[in-house]
Amino acid sequence: MVPFRQFLLKIHSRCNLACDYCYMYEGADQSWRSRPRRMALPTVRRTARRIAEHAAEHGLDEVSVVLHGGEPLLVGAGHLDALLGELASAGPRVRFSLQTNGLRLLDEPALLDVLHRRRVAVGVSLDGTRADHDRHRLLPSGAGSWARTAEAVRLLGSPEHRELFAGLLCVVDLAADPVAAYEALLEFAPPRIDFLLPHATWEAQPAGVRRSVPLSPPSGEGPAPYGEWLIAAFDRWYDAPRRETGVRLFEELAVLLLGGRAASEAVGLAPVDLVVVEADGTIEQADSLKVAFDGAAGTGLDVWRHGFAEAAAHPAFRARQRGLGGLGPVCEACPLARVCGGGLYAHRYAAGGEGGGFAHPSVYCADLDRLIRHMAGRLRAGLAGLAGVARAGGVSAHPSV
Repeated sequence: MVPFRQFLLKIHSRCNLACDYCYMYEGADQSWRSRPRRMALPTVRRTARRIAEHAAEHGLDEVSVVLHGGEPLLVGAGHLDALLGELASAGPRVRFSLQTNGLRLLDEPALLDVLHRRRVAVGVSLDGTRADHDRHRLLPSGAGSWARTAEAVRLLGSPEHRELFAGLLCVVDLAADPVAAYEALLEFAPPRIDFLLPHATWEAQPAGVRRSVPLSPPSGEGPAPYGEWLIAAFDRWYDAPRRETGVRLFEELAVLLLGGRAASEAVGLAPVDLVVVEADGTIEQADSLKVAFDGAAGTGLDVWRHGFAEAAAHPAFRARQRGLGGLGPVCEACPLARVCGGGLYAHRYAAGGEGGGFAHPSVYCADLDRLIRHMAGRLRAGLAGLAGVARAGGVSAHPSV
């Protein structure tokens, strides 16, 4: 059994934005409607106890707790401080991080004091240029949120608060220019950027894509608009004369191409070690699964009656810890399987079939194939002159694809 090392807590189940692509509010699973607005302290306390038990069972000295929502900062500074205190005092050393749209940092400055005191790394969602961002990330009034988000990011990146700034998260949008989007993010000097493919499935396909579930590995031909978008961003990042920032997706794929092991559930075959606790104490799988169907992330477990050992033994989690053997037949036969890992689990869903509908390639299969092959070629060319050094260090001189 693979122990959990990452605990994602949904500390607030509502949001102060109305993003039109939100998997939580616009997706198939609408369970947020029946959940409390914020995670109460007794629920936090019980969760902290369960985390401590799990860490002790598996000899874990350190765990990661990710605060999420909705919009997690809607809990307010006082409640945030109290819940962080409960989690920090429960047992193992805890590394805290938080993903936010940033707006509450402007409205409630006391939040920054709490984040500093509790050493919470803060990531902000920002979708490139003003036009890119305001196309989808809207205030409830219908106005764009870029101006306020940008102000929050500048505050977070200021010398006073820079130590909190973990990076920017950007959702890929085919209507955006990839290079312009990347360079707009660079203006905020983020320590890291992560590009995310929009959450989609074979039943609810992403914008600009109409595909049938493949019966064989991709041939490298045919349209791959998301792959081409990412290639343009990758080339701009890779060709920079100096390192401007880290880009998680590209770095993870490069590590895998060079024979290493990635730490992301979006690519690679590393067993999943993340579990979600909803605001009411329900234990669930990755919340991205909410895009698939109502109840897709459910386990029937909660922190009041169950420990995390029971969650780790749940068939839904075990299915995502089997490496290559956990993929469907098309992915098993693909030479890129070790690198792409079948793509994000939620993106594999198609109604019917084996594996609860997840034994299919990702709906972004063609895009991942295009991106990975392009990156492999660039890495191979870049490493050609260092082959002797690489062999001496015991590292493959060429990408594995």
